[in-house]
Amino acid sequence: MSALYIVDQIFEKQDYTKQPLPKGEYESCRFENCQFQESDLKQIRFTDCVFADCNLSMAKLTGVTFRDVVFEDCKLMGLHFDVCNDLLFSVSFTRCMADFCSFYRRKMKKTRFENCSMKEVDFSEADLSQSVFEDCNLENAVFENSHLEKADLRTAFNYRIDPEKNHLRKARFSVQGLPGLLEKYDLSVEN
Repeated sequence: MSALYIVDQIFEKQDYTKQPLPKGEYESCRFENCQFQESDLKQIRFTDCVFADCNLSMAKLTGVTFRDVVFEDCKLMGLHFDVCNDLLFSVSFTRCMADFCSFYRRKMKKTRFENCSMKEVDFSEADLSQSVFEDCNLENAVFENSHLEKADLRTAFNYRIDPEKNHLRKARFSVQGLPGLLEKYDLSVEN
């Protein structure tokens, strides 16, 4: 990776689908209304950065470092966060469309997901301990051998989580979410 180091910059309305984001390290930068769809972001480091109103759908994330990165109002369709750099991976998502993403085996304790669409997301074997899913649509999301200890899913909806195939100790659910935990038993839960 080149020695390019950029700090405290704001990037607005840039189209990185035509001219790629230069490889390097970006610290405390803000990307607003930028286009990254299908861009190659391989090996770029983002630390304490914010992506706001950006489209990163189908971007290539192999080896990308996301350390304390915030995604707000972003379109993140089909991203493979599972191929990002493991070291200090830390992200949060607010009002994002993150359908079809993969967090397979990703360690992301205490991650915050707020008002997000996360349809068909793969959380298999992910460590989501103490994470919060506030008002998130988890329709057809895959939870298999996922660690959800002390996770808060009280306001999440449309999830199906098999308690026998996941680690749920002290996880928090609402009464409305019980059908998503009991589906495999073919029970009828009524109010």
